[in-house]
Amino acid sequence: MKHFLLLLITLFSMQAHAQLTGTWATAAEFTGAGDMPLRSLANRSLREIVHVTIGGNSLRLQLSNEFSATQVAIKSVYIADAADSCDIHVKSARYLTFSGRRDVTIPAGETVFSDMLPYDLKPLQLLSITINYGDEVPVNATSHRGSRTTSYLMDGVSKPKKKFAATEKVDHWYNIAAIDVVAGESTPCIAVLGNSITDGRGSTTNEQNRWPDKMAEALGGNTAVLNLGIGGNAVLRGGLSEPAVKRFERDIMRQRGVKTLVIFQGVNDIGGSKGNSEQVATELMEAYTSFINQAHQAGMKVYLATITPFKGNSYYTIFHEAARQYVNQWIREQKLSDGIIDFDKLVFDPNDPAKMQAKYSDDWLHLNPSGYAAMGEYAARQLSGK
Repeated sequence: MKHFLLLLITLFSMQAHAQLTGTWATAAEFTGAGDMPLRSLANRSLREIVHVTIGGNSLRLQLSNEFSATQVAIKSVYIADAADSCDIHVKSARYLTFSGRRDVTIPAGETVFSDMLPYDLKPLQLLSITINYGDEVPVNATSHRGSRTTSYLMDGVSKPKKKFAATEKVDHWYNIAAIDVVAGESTPCIAVLGNSITDGRGSTTNEQNRWPDKMAEALGGNTAVLNLGIGGNAVLRGGLSEPAVKRFERDIMRQRGVKTLVIFQGVNDIGGSKGNSEQVATELMEAYTSFINQAHQAGMKVYLATITPFKGNSYYTIFHEAARQYVNQWIREQKLSDGIIDFDKLVFDPNDPAKMQAKYSDDWLHLNPSGYAAMGEYAARQLSGK
């Protein structure tokens, strides 16, 4: 009896010092016709692959229908350790439940979480998520366009032990939004607010070599990293999808377990400015200040990253470069954040500071895999203090 009571006390103590922490997340977007599958998702099976950061013994999945005008009906969802292409390790497959049921219907504009599922999730592994859709699906699904990872579609219902007979491939994620694990209260978790450079434009499809992935690897799989970058996204207005000032609450503040926020965004605002570069630069500083204050109030540390060079790209003008330099100077001198990550200093060409080193970029705006590797390893050193 005494040993039993001691065990109960130990278990309660462990639970008291545990919390839900994100191991993977992506920013939800409205899906235009050009980013939808060739055929409807109705009565089809979708297999999606994600690269988690920290491991855990139990997890839950968040599904999003936030940007759709009608509900989405899902017959079942199961997860498994990913193998090659769309194959899985069958013995690892487990069905998720939603309030005890395998099926779930997500109303328009809403999200749902699965029940917690015991699962041996390993740090930095690839996880397969298979969604079997029902009759009702939106014309425009809620998605993340820049998955940099191939998703696979087959007709009918997929089951773990049967071969997944893919009839279509798309490089987008649909409906999946986040994966949380039970972790200790002290588990580090970094959320990154960004644009296409963070989203991984220029990285290698299915190689998981965006800079946040490389940072997670450099941190040894002991730190959760949540990539909330969106290609073409702006901080203030314009750009693709909701600007950061509008999506900040949902994409950053509502994530679970975040201890540190990295803000690396602004190049699309500057590159898209037309005769008002100085005003845009000033508004960017105001937005950064607001983000920092909100994150600090939630107990997060905040790191600001400098904007990388873009001479050689169509974004470049002397006025845009002046705005970039102005914002970067402010980032380096401000005392509001808990630190900075000077990506500009890391990648600029010493012979032409308005331009990136040629080895790091193929289009003079986004980085290539070598550039992302350098960024990820550098950011890991800055955030870990090593």
